[in-house]
Amino acid sequence: MKPDIKICGLKTPEAIDRALKRGATHVGFIFFEKSPRYVEPDVAAKLAEPARGKAKIVAVVVDPTNDDLDEIVSLLKPDILQLHGNESPEHVLTIKALYGLPVMKVFSVRTADDLRRVEAYIGIADRFLFDAKAPKGSELPGGNGISFDWSLLGWLDGSIDYMLSGGLNKSNVADALANTRARGIDVSSGVETEPGVKSVAMIDEFFDAVEKADAPLTASGS
Repeated sequence: MKPDIKICGLKTPEAIDRALKRGATHVGFIFFEKSPRYVEPDVAAKLAEPARGKAKIVAVVVDPTNDDLDEIVSLLKPDILQLHGNESPEHVLTIKALYGLPVMKVFSVRTADDLRRVEAYIGIADRFLFDAKAPKGSELPGGNGISFDWSLLGWLDGSIDYMLSGGLNKSNVADALANTRARGIDVSSGVETEPGVKSVAMIDEFFDAVEKADAPLTASGS
């Protein structure tokens, strides 16, 4: 089974066009003002239009206010809300009820204890995304270009649906797919020439690496 591929932090029509042409299943827009990948909701809405009906449109938020979510949902009309903050299970349920949208809950991982927090959200979040915990001093909860120890994911029940993020790039994505049960992968800094600047060529190289990794699995019928 081919993995879902999410290109996150998109800001230009050119990058979105290439992501769609290469088969991205998800396109992500970041609504966290400290991020170099931040876009205004009205800008994101225009950028996302070519993706509508072709890929899932994901709104990435970090502890947003209700007013923030109201604006993002009304303008962008996302398919999924990606919660990258400190939302409790109860808050996740409230957000789902308010907007009628599936939620992908993000967990920042450095140790096994970080992963154990997932248990309280099983049956509440529709999907999980595991990212590397931000290095000390970083103001960004994600998109820092660092990985975590993927072996920590080994204890997760195989029924848990998650995307893998954190430092993925053309050089390590094959290992990530081979060594985890991730049904999806999320890349941002791994296809950038500098923070917030996506490279069409690097997007191509990333998809080439995924296709190369997937080819032996497909051939063997796995």
